[in-house]
Amino acid sequence: MKIQTLLVEDSLSLADTVVAYLALEDIDCDHAASGPAGLQLALDNTYHAILLDISLPGMDGLELCAALRARGVDVPVLMLTARDTLADKLAGFDAGTDDYLVKPFQLEELAARAKALAHRRSAQAKRLKVGDLEMDLSARTATRAGHAIEITPTGWTLLEILMRNAPNVVSRAELEQALWDGGDLPDTNALKVHLYRLRQKVDKPFAFAMIRTVANHGVAIRGPDG
Repeated sequence: MKIQTLLVEDSLSLADTVVAYLALEDIDCDHAASGPAGLQLALDNTYHAILLDISLPGMDGLELCAALRARGVDVPVLMLTARDTLADKLAGFDAGTDDYLVKPFQLEELAARAKALAHRRSAQAKRLKVGDLEMDLSARTATRAGHAIEITPTGWTLLEILMRNAPNVVSRAELEQALWDGGDLPDTNALKVHLYRLRQKVDKPFAFAMIRTVANHGVAIRGPDG
C-alpha cells in the first residue's frame, strides 16, 4: 500500500524538504500552506495521515484538527511544532491529534512516525471515504453522494479492500485472497462476476465510474480527480 499524506505547513522551504524526503520513502505528500487550504484538502481527499503544523495562517493547527474531528474525519494527525511544553502537548491531544513531533526533527523520524500512523489507520479505520463514496464499517453501511447502497457480503469485502488501498491498484490475486482466503476459487470468472455486481451498485446510477480496471495490474477505486 502506498501511503498518502497531507502536510499542512506554512514554511515553504521546510515543506519542500519534507515532501522531497517522503517521496524517497515512497510516501506521496500533498501540501497546503494555510489552515483553510489544509482543511479543504483533507475534506476533499483520502489520506492515511496528516502532518500538521500548529502555527498556520487563517486557522491554526489545533483549530484545523478539531474541525476535522467535528466533521467525522478520523485520519491520524501528527502535530509538528516548536512548542514542547506539556500544556502544549495536552492541548494538541485534546484537539484530537494522535502524535506529536517537536521541531527541529529528523526527517527519518518523521517518515517513521507517518508510516506507523498510516498503518494504524489502515487497520483501525471505522469510516472510509473516497470522493463521494463512504463506508461506515461499524454500522456496515455504504453511501454515494448521500444515497444508500445495498451491497452483498462479498461486495462489501471487495469494496472495503479497494477503499482501504485507494487510490492504489489492488491486484487480482489480492482480491481473490481477500474473498476466498487462499482456497479454491468457485470458478475462473467468480471475481469478474462479483466486480460486475459491485459496479452495478456503486457506479451505474452515477455520472462517473469509480471502480476502474487497470490493465495487467488489477483494480482501483478513485474519485473524479484520480
